[in-house]
Amino acid sequence: MGKIAVLILTYNEQKNIKECMQSAAFADDMIVIDSGSSDDTVMIAQQLGATVVHHPMTEGFAAQRNFAQLQTTADWILFLDADERITPELAAEIKKKIRVEPGYAYEIPRRNIAFGHWLRYGGWYPDYTLRMYPRTAVSWHGIVHEEARMTIPKRKMSNPLDHYTYTDWNRYFIKFNSYTTLMAKQLHDKGRRASFVDIFFRPWWAFVRTYLLKLGILDGKMGFIMAAFHGFYTMAKYVKLYYLQKE
Repeated sequence: MGKIAVLILTYNEQKNIKECMQSAAFADDMIVIDSGSSDDTVMIAQQLGATVVHHPMTEGFAAQRNFAQLQTTADWILFLDADERITPELAAEIKKKIRVEPGYAYEIPRRNIAFGHWLRYGGWYPDYTLRMYPRTAVSWHGIVHEEARMTIPKRKMSNPLDHYTYTDWNRYFIKFNSYTTLMAKQLHDKGRRASFVDIFFRPWWAFVRTYLLKLGILDGKMGFIMAAFHGFYTMAKYVKLYYLQKE
């Protein structure tokens, strides 16, 4: 069947790490890569039996994932974010895939839950993301929204991963600021440039695409809020790129 290692990248995740690890208790190995938490994340993870490796995130998410993969010799890698939970149905499917179909990398659908509301529309579901694969089959590239390069084909799983993406607004805006900065830098490094036209039109298009074309309107009040902030996210990203290129 092959051993499976769950890898969790953390930074100040004391509110999430316990439930995340408990949902993945079936794994043979549990490794937490912590990038400098100042709360009790590390202590809780160690108390629950995880191996904790300290590694600053100085080169982006892809480099952090590649480093994490080097910390285990397990046959399979399963990446989790601390705010994600593996359901019993998904756990059973994971074990079956490893046993019956071992020659693939697997994308898992995520059920994004924002402030207690499951976002079914607006492009939020099923939100397939590559999370499980044989250890030597994938390498990661990019600063944020990293991309996987694979040596094997990929398939999709059926059962979703629960992702409690946002639970308080302070944390939302901390991530918002960090991610827009990283995205602007990544675009700049790729040679992309922004004009005032980008700053003016792209946010509106991002909102319309999310709220109307992808039916975010069907998610009610939260659908509108998340679509509006997606437009604002787009604007912040291009504003930062605009001033980054001026520097």
